[in-house]
Amino acid sequence: MNEKFSQYFTFDREEWSKLRLSTPLLLSEGELKKLHGINEQVSMAEVTDIYLPLSRLLNLYVSANRYRQEVTHAFLGTLTAKVPYIIGIAGSVAVGKSTTARVLQALLSRWPNHPKVDLVTTDGFLFPNQVLEQRGLMKRKGFPESYDVRSLLNFLMDIKSGLPEVPAPVYSHLYYDIMPNEYQVIRQPDILIVEGLNVLQTPSVDGRSNISKLFVSDFFNFSIYVHAKEENIRQWYIDRFQVLRKTAFQQPESYFRRYGQLTEEEAQNVAGGIWEEINSINLIENIYPTMERAHLILEKRSDHAVLDVKLRKL
Repeated sequence: MNEKFSQYFTFDREEWSKLRLSTPLLLSEGELKKLHGINEQVSMAEVTDIYLPLSRLLNLYVSANRYRQEVTHAFLGTLTAKVPYIIGIAGSVAVGKSTTARVLQALLSRWPNHPKVDLVTTDGFLFPNQVLEQRGLMKRKGFPESYDVRSLLNFLMDIKSGLPEVPAPVYSHLYYDIMPNEYQVIRQPDILIVEGLNVLQTPSVDGRSNISKLFVSDFFNFSIYVHAKEENIRQWYIDRFQVLRKTAFQQPESYFRRYGQLTEEEAQNVAGGIWEEINSINLIENIYPTMERAHLILEKRSDHAVLDVKLRKL
């Protein structure tokens, strides 16, 4: 663990794995396979070495937060609605943050004191394609300005207010758009995981003049950034594109069905071009600068395995 001149404690895999202590592995191989992302396999060793210690840490934080709430209510002599513990997960396109979110959801839901863990992605808070087209933002989908941040903030405020039911819009990757009149209803979970590209964004990062005093990350009790070198993420993005070319892009209703007829070489060039023109710019200008706002950073190797873990000191 190297902690000199850093706001983080840094652990290599072996050091971090030891922090699991006696935390049991209650996730089967079959259950884990269902959580895998496209072209990303998470091994049981990865769950044991990386995600079990993280679930133990988060369990301790959730318990401490619940105790603090009870103390505050006792002091004030009040009874308030159940307030979920919110975990934010940020990172680039294709870095594996969705898989991280699903694995954590599965592990945390197996702790006896917080069995209800919900997961929401901020894709549902993108503006519909019609709005993006009107604003000339279709090629900047995933950039900060393509999100309905006000709606996302209202959603999080309702969650933190303890409302019994809070709807979240649903996004379809097949149709590449918000699904009208479809909602994921969140009903007072013990923990809510919010996963998305820009969940740690602040106006100071994106440079816009319309500065709000309230940020999405203000609602997080804990935040995680999934990090890797850009050349690795670029290759993962191209590999995923190749898998989709043979699967989802073949479906007649797919927004990207035009890519389903590409040869492997053509798909390589198209995916590389999309990365350079859109995703790389978003990563460098908007996503990567938010990394050190996270409470914890998972740094991945070229094989998707986590190389080391950084935990904020304060």
